[in-house]
Amino acid sequence: MCENLLSVPRVAQILDVSRRSVYRYISSGELTVVDLRTGTERSRVRIPSGDVRELIRRRTAVTPGQFSV
Repeated sequence: MCENLLSVPRVAQILDVSRRSVYRYISSGELTVVDLRTGTERSRVRIPSGDVRELIRRRTAVTPGQFSV
């Protein structure tokens, strides 16, 4: 049940996108967050690694021969 929790910068690095894009995925509901805020300080969010894997799985749609490396 306990997955790794990733920071927004780490998720951005994994997905090779900007931090702003990660926040867009969160706003659109494509990624969920765990808020680790303590007290009245600024929000400290982390993203479950399983959500990142699921986002990649949903977004993977390469048809054979579409891209050449």
